[in-house]
Amino acid sequence: MLLEFKKPIPVITSENKKGYAIYVESSGMFENDIWCVALCDGGLIRHYNTSQLRICRNATFDIEKEMQ
Repeated sequence: MLLEFKKPIPVITSENKKGYAIYVESSGMFENDIWCVALCDGGLIRHYNTSQLRICRNATFDIEKEMQ
């Protein structure tokens, strides 16, 4: 199943790069979903597993994380 976001989700990748998740493809499990991310630096599109991403900002849940 493919879920495209109406508003991209700000994320931080495992390489500490900022980006926006555009869509996620479910593999039927919670941990191995494939996320499509547009990176802020250069606009490159990359795919990541769930374990390689962190949400850096979510106003709905008042989540704000700094890059480390």
